[in-house]
Amino acid sequence: MGYNLMQLKGGKVPHMTIAVIDGIGGGIGAQIVERLRKENMPDVSILALGANAVATQRMVDAGADRGASGENAIRVSVASADYVLGPIGIVLPNAMMGEITPGIAEAVFGARGKKLLLPLSQPHVVIVGMAQKNVNDLISDAIAALKRFLAESD
Repeated sequence: MGYNLMQLKGGKVPHMTIAVIDGIGGGIGAQIVERLRKENMPDVSILALGANAVATQRMVDAGADRGASGENAIRVSVASADYVLGPIGIVLPNAMMGEITPGIAEAVFGARGKKLLLPLSQPHVVIVGMAQKNVNDLISDAIAALKRFLAESD
């Protein structure tokens, strides 16, 4: 099922594109997509970008409008996003057990869209000064921030 990059499933042209990026099993990305869908944002297109096909499929199954997998797909597709959501590892080279290549990290960090990153631990990086929160609360915080940004852009 292919979609025009500027068209949602119902034929509607989206107002904003949100890229959700994840790797490994795609569980966090799927949770983000599922929660975004519950917010009922009809003019928003959700683009699932997985470091691997399993992560992408989980996000598409959770409700993303379309998905793509792998380094080149992420590097090309993230450029079209107005917002990027995912764990902080998506901007750290060699994070997620090496799935986030330096090319992916550079493309995500350099993309024009605003990044909303969940401060989840990586074995080689410690983020100090952050309150310890569970993933559910972090996703809630990210979606609340996204809604504030969307309201400001209207």
